[in-house]
Amino acid sequence: MAQRLFHLACYDVAKPRRLKAALKLTRAYATGGQKSVHEIFLTAEERAALLADMALLLDPEEDRFLLLRLDPRSHVYTLGKAMQPADPDYFYVG
Repeated sequence: MAQRLFHLACYDVAKPRRLKAALKLTRAYATGGQKSVHEIFLTAEERAALLADMALLLDPEEDRFLLLRLDPRSHVYTLGKAMQPADPDYFYVG
């Protein structure tokens, strides 16, 4: 089984139609997050697919997308009612 690494995905999209498409695509992979920042566990293949699909959706002149891999050795701090991010036992992308 491929190793899934923890990422944060965030975007700033100018047009509402592209924003909705970016949200839908990102949420297909997300395990948590808020508004335009999402917690995602990805294999290398899923990461490549997400980046390729997002490149097709966004306008590079107006929009921005950042996919940041977090160091697995780092401690995650949560505030309030937040829950620690966790890679589920099974995951459906779609």
